[in-house]
Amino acid sequence: MTIIYPSAAQIDEAAALLDAGQLVAFPTETVYGLGGDAENPDAIARIYAAKGRPANHPVIVHLAPEADPGYWVRELPADARKLIDAFWPGPLTLILKRADHIPAAVSGGQDSVGVRMPSHPVAQQLLSAFHARRLGTGKQGGVAGPSANRFGHVSPTTAQHVRDEFGSAVHVLDGGAADVGIESTILDLSRGFPALLRPGHVSPQQIADVIGAAPRLPDGSDATAPRASGTLKAHYAPRTPLALLPFALIEPLIAAFDQSGGGKIALVARASSAGEWAHAAHVHFVAAPENPQSYARDLYGLLRALDRANVERILIEKLPETLEWIAVNDRLGRAAAAFEQEE
Repeated sequence: MTIIYPSAAQIDEAAALLDAGQLVAFPTETVYGLGGDAENPDAIARIYAAKGRPANHPVIVHLAPEADPGYWVRELPADARKLIDAFWPGPLTLILKRADHIPAAVSGGQDSVGVRMPSHPVAQQLLSAFHARRLGTGKQGGVAGPSANRFGHVSPTTAQHVRDEFGSAVHVLDGGAADVGIESTILDLSRGFPALLRPGHVSPQQIADVIGAAPRLPDGSDATAPRASGTLKAHYAPRTPLALLPFALIEPLIAAFDQSGGGKIALVARASSAGEWAHAAHVHFVAAPENPQSYARDLYGLLRALDRANVERILIEKLPETLEWIAVNDRLGRAAAAFEQEE
């Protein structure tokens, strides 16, 4: 399908809104972001209010291709420069010590800041237009941009997903469906060693190949790690109750649901696992993508579709616990945790 990107006039209009302290939802290669001027505390406050986001939960600053990352941080260490050269523009966020002139609000009050440079052409055009408006002012024009959804809910990967969340209250630039489909990898470099805070499309092995050291993986034991976007235990959740289980534990739940005489139950599993349950009258079956990249790209759209499918519960087959699946496992685990807390 041919994607018609926003015109230059539409990009300029959106940049003018950002310049005026208003919010603009924009596409990136990962998910759609809810953007505001990263150097304007009032605009940042509007982001938090629109999302219902806790004020101590930081947002990521998105930079134009021509922007200077060093403007936002106290220093840019050698490993950061290597990773920027290797992965920017792209789905990698770096956490570094925040420069003193950058508002603490963008970091949830912390002394660190997350920065990235998206690769989506519409994001780049918007960021460049906003950056150009700041030339000669002493400011850089970065855009704070968490995912464009209500806090804790499923992230948007299309412009329609954003409209479903906010209606006409937020100006939206349509750039088609996101290619990656889950949020950026977040790597902390603010403490003198690399630590993965949120897995994503850029893998731990790719990071290690560039900087010559494997990042510390998130295991719940890193008590000194800075807070980062999307790292709360419960996150990315649909409205329909969701459970993530080995298929051996899913089967008795499906059988019991059938006997209860209720409505339909959703099953997301490999076709080889589902067997007869894929065709059961009370089961809404979705064949799970076979590789991590396809699963990640389809995940949020699938969860939103299941919210509209009139099912009473979503059962998802647990994925292999290998590094190639770490990002999808992270998102599914946090989605399921939202309902574990309620039980």
